Amino acid sequence: MEKKFSAAIAGACMLLAATVSIAAHADPAPPAKTGAADAQFKAIYTQEWQWRISQKQEEDEDDDNGVSPSLPRIDAATQKKRLVYWQGVMSKLDGISQDRLSAPERINYQVYKAQIAALIAGQVFREYEKPLNADTAFWSNMASGARKALTNEKQFQDYLKQLAETPRYFGEEMDNMRAGLARGFTPPKVTLIGRDSSITSVTDAKTPQDTVFYLPFKTMPATMPAAQQEALRAQGVQAIQAYVLPSYAKLLKFMREEYVPKAREALAAESLPDGKAYYQSKIVEFTTTTMSADQIHQIGLGEMAKIRAEMHDVIKQTGFEGDLPAFLQFLRTDPRFYAKTPDELLMRSAWVAKKFDAKVGQYFGYLPRRRFAVIPVPDDQAPFYTSGRGGPGVYLVNTYNLPARALYSMPALTLHESAPGHAFQMPVAMEQKGRPPFRNAYISAYGEGWALYSERLGVEMGMYETPYEVFGMLSYQAWRAARLVVDTGIHSKGWTRKQAQDYLHDNTALSDHEIETEVDRYISWPGQALSYYLGEMSIINARKKAEAALGAKFDIRAFHDTVLQLGSVPLPVLEARIDQFIAEGGKSPYPNLD
Repeated sequence: MEKKFSAAIAGACMLLAATVSIAAHADPAPPAKTGAADAQFKAIYTQEWQWRISQKQEEDEDDDNGVSPSLPRIDAATQKKRLVYWQGVMSKLDGISQDRLSAPERINYQVYKAQIAALIAGQVFREYEKPLNADTAFWSNMASGARKALTNEKQFQDYLKQLAETPRYFGEEMDNMRAGLARGFTPPKVTLIGRDSSITSVTDAKTPQDTVFYLPFKTMPATMPAAQQEALRAQGVQAIQAYVLPSYAKLLKFMREEYVPKAREALAAESLPDGKAYYQSKIVEFTTTTMSADQIHQIGLGEMAKIRAEMHDVIKQTGFEGDLPAFLQFLRTDPRFYAKTPDELLMRSAWVAKKFDAKVGQYFGYLPRRRFAVIPVPDDQAPFYTSGRGGPGVYLVNTYNLPARALYSMPALTLHESAPGHAFQMPVAMEQKGRPPFRNAYISAYGEGWALYSERLGVEMGMYETPYEVFGMLSYQAWRAARLVVDTGIHSKGWTRKQAQDYLHDNTALSDHEIETEVDRYISWPGQALSYYLGEMSIINARKKAEAALGAKFDIRAFHDTVLQLGSVPLPVLEARIDQFIAEGGKSPYPNLD
């Protein structure tokens, strides 16, 4: 059985690597006849996407209701069926010759095949048996969904049905976690300590009305009759009392008495079952390259040396007399660099975002219609959450532990998470017409690479007003370069938690609190941290190539529009698109824009 499982894992890794190489070696010449191949491919992905929606693996973009009346089935038997289904899809994809596809469908094929390969690898490695990491878990994701405002009776009724599914859903999650526990497939114990605070925020509530799950009933539509509102509120209290609170209580007992005490002590992904193959599969998934852990580690060391040289130049500009460690200590301890209140931090973030609005027309032709709000990270997640996170419609700012949130880092953080980073890039991609819905899936190397590139772009845009803010940007660049070193160090080279923390402490201005939460995130989420810097390098190198080839014809707005119009794709696909951009003379993908 073990040999059979290992063979399946090896096959999954080979499939992922082969799929990534497709994009790098795809024939750029337009095919003569494309109709039949395009139709065949479209039939495959259309059917699979509808099946994926039926499995609650994706949300239906055409569903205006926006609230699912049920939670996904995630039991082991269902998971095995999903593996078989996706393997069947891959067999069909293998039967399509890329050179018979039209140019747009060839890009879709490269994105889609890599996506299916990653889904297969996740099932083969049974990642559903580990549905949590240091800052995110299935129960906190469910709680986040409860913060969504509901606007009509059907949504409230569907929400009540969803709450009634909590016991079954939590039971299946815990069964999967027990299976992972039995084979040593868990996050390391050290990354789980204290993480039950997001559970106790529900179990310690005095009444159902004090839980996050009651929030939708606090802001009901004014157009809804008072009697109907009162009836729905009563049903909400009953559902939370009968289904949600007992489920969270069982989960808390399970986590404290069974799961955390028996979680593995080792940190490295390579110490997991078939760990070397598993870690390599995560490298392929999160970087969309076939590089090895050793190669990535060496890139990180080399890039860190370059950034440190830039840091020394900026320190001279501040007039500080002392070496880098002394300057880092100064930045971490001088009160001038820290907000006094959460509102001050939020307002500073909003101010940076509005400063960008004054610059945007010089660097981007196409602007997304979707706006975003600046809001604090919810209290139950904040202690272990990252400094910020952004996406369509939202820029989350962590206001927990203000002495850990340096103001000089806010311009870089805001550019990354809001605009032109995640809250800008994702809506641009989603607004493109005629694109299959699977193209809206997030590819970390592209998305995080773009967001990190946005931080560097802030220098050109004049977003950094003081040498301290420039240093904050460099510290964030060093933070992401350090991830290449730390992630591979932990998961492939036997690094300890302290060794990783010390590396970040010595090479960045991050606070000790941020360093601890970040390192635990890397420990519990192998490979994800590799996305950022490798993605940024790909975009920067593509830009340099375009600038050199086009000379005076190079238009920064056309380049940025081309990168963003493409949407989230594997890095080789992005690089090939910029080659096409160069061959076409650097023209904008939006010819009707000024």
